[in-house]
Amino acid sequence: MARYTGPVCRLCRRDGMKLFLKGSRCDTPKCGFERRETPPGAAQFRRGKMTDYGLHLREKQKVKHYYGVLERQFRKYFRQAERSGGNTGDTLMSLFERRLDNVVHRLGFGQSRSQARQIINHGHITVNGTRVDIASYLVRPGDVIRVKNRAKSLDLVRANLAEKHRDVPDFLSLNEGDIPEGIVSRLPLGDDASLPVQTQLIVEISSR
Repeated sequence: MARYTGPVCRLCRRDGMKLFLKGSRCDTPKCGFERRETPPGAAQFRRGKMTDYGLHLREKQKVKHYYGVLERQFRKYFRQAERSGGNTGDTLMSLFERRLDNVVHRLGFGQSRSQARQIINHGHITVNGTRVDIASYLVRPGDVIRVKNRAKSLDLVRANLAEKHRDVPDFLSLNEGDIPEGIVSRLPLGDDASLPVQTQLIVEISSR
């Protein structure tokens, strides 16, 4: 699967906000965005006011960077949201929130979405008792996301859960028992997304 392998702090600087792409490191003085908030590139030659197209594009890129998807995958989600018949922007954000890597991250099993993807790809996570190693898997209400019952998997996730308290969203419930697990109680809504974004701008630019 194609993925971005460049410096992630550059993405935060380009979008003008912290996207917390490095997990807990983003809360420390080592955060690249804190040290240098200016956009990447030759700042002295930067243009003045951003164009209308630039504002639309920035919102779209922000979502892609935050959830770790590339253009082809983004278009797939957008077409699916368009066919839903509801509010396209809210449905689009709901689809991103339903991704297994996002759910694993928001439960606290992974410090960042990139680490959550790695945890999933290495077979540390099961869904309804079956190992799932596809990060883009879309969860459904009633799904049980559980850490695999083996020492390596449990130690990794427990270390992440102990690292930092995370507010679990309303559409998920977390049980930090002997084997940590999360349950999807309902489909996420557009408001459940933790990223402040103007979905209407994304819909407008993606519909062109």
